[in-house]
Amino acid sequence: MESTNYKFSLFIIGVLYFVFGFVTWLNGTLIPFLKIACQLSDFLAYFVTFAFYISYFVMALPSSAILEKIGFKNGIATGLFVMALGAFLFIPAAYQRSYILFLVGLFILGAGLALMQTAVNPYVTILGPIESAAKRISIMGICNKFAGILAPLILAALLFSGTEYLVQKIDHTVDMVAKNQLLDSLALQLVTPYIIMSIILVLLGFLIRFTHLPEIDKEETKADTTQKSIWQYPYMWFGVIALFFYVGVEVIAADTVIQYGKSLGIGVESAKYFTSLTLISMVIGYFIGVALIPRFISQRVALIGCGILGIVLVLFALFVSKEAVYSFMFLDITSFKVIQMQIPYTVLFITLLGLANSLVWPAIWPLALEGVGGHAKKASAFLIMAIAGGALLPLVYGKMADTIGTQHAYWIAIPCYLIILWYALFGYRIGKINKI
Repeated sequence: MESTNYKFSLFIIGVLYFVFGFVTWLNGTLIPFLKIACQLSDFLAYFVTFAFYISYFVMALPSSAILEKIGFKNGIATGLFVMALGAFLFIPAAYQRSYILFLVGLFILGAGLALMQTAVNPYVTILGPIESAAKRISIMGICNKFAGILAPLILAALLFSGTEYLVQKIDHTVDMVAKNQLLDSLALQLVTPYIIMSIILVLLGFLIRFTHLPEIDKEETKADTTQKSIWQYPYMWFGVIALFFYVGVEVIAADTVIQYGKSLGIGVESAKYFTSLTLISMVIGYFIGVALIPRFISQRVALIGCGILGIVLVLFALFVSKEAVYSFMFLDITSFKVIQMQIPYTVLFITLLGLANSLVWPAIWPLALEGVGGHAKKASAFLIMAIAGGALLPLVYGKMADTIGTQHAYWIAIPCYLIILWYALFGYRIGKINKI
């Protein structure tokens, strides 16, 4: 591929990462909304993340097979059409106030994303020197997380703006018939946003279908002839394990923080910003990665720093008083208003986990894929399957939150960061000939 084609391909992929981020990070707002609309416990509410992320585990290997048959570009277009179907299912789900149907829609949305990411992540990794792969993925991550900053704010504005009184009325209504009518009215707030989303996804699918995107030649990945089985790359499998726990803790940090704030008595008008704050800290981390990797530090050193920082921040969040509050000015980029934010320090430390999480994904991918050669597509499918961590670990958090409280439930994050740190120190080199 020529240089201009590479640049154009990266631009298109950047747009797709924006779409990934917008759809993915809506979940942080959906969880507290559906918790009210469908009257759910914390544990049941986190089936939102389960339904969305488990689709990656289910679809990763089939996605790899699909891409082998229809190619990179057609796979992306098909993924967008599948996502549009998932978004469209939110419309009947809202009219019926059916939590099961919402979960089916989320699963289909995740399935479409799995199909696209199975192609896109190794494409970005291979598109240049392996030493700067983390830098390229960081640039894509900025697109992803910028969309993630916007998504919960936009959805919260559409779902919660003007509904504060309705939510309070639901809380104080005893008569079940009247309460169900109010809940039905609340659920219908989802219809318009998801109609718009499904239309945009269909249009993007057709745009990709008729846009020139060069395929990656199989010859562009050097085959490792000394080992023929993918099972003979232990560092890749340890990368899958590390990625599983990383995605789990990333989703916990971003998608539980609004509900955590509400559990501490913070109103939804303030709590709705917390997921965006988490993603802002991730974007800051991505910019740091772009500036430092690989010129000043290696992607492995960045991974070590992320693991240590994550452990420290979680410990602060666990042990700081819930009454201690930090005040600062915040710009709401959806309304262009500067607001005075008051956030408990324990919540602030959770939002800062975005900084610790920012460079883990872009560092693990090249460390795990280096040297697998002709197994790159299959290895990337297994790495995509590790996104199932985002399905399972938030459920564990939700169960812990129901039993020991929302603050102490964050203990689940400590072993996650320890495993990430172990991979950065030792796991990445087990069975690897050339060490980064």
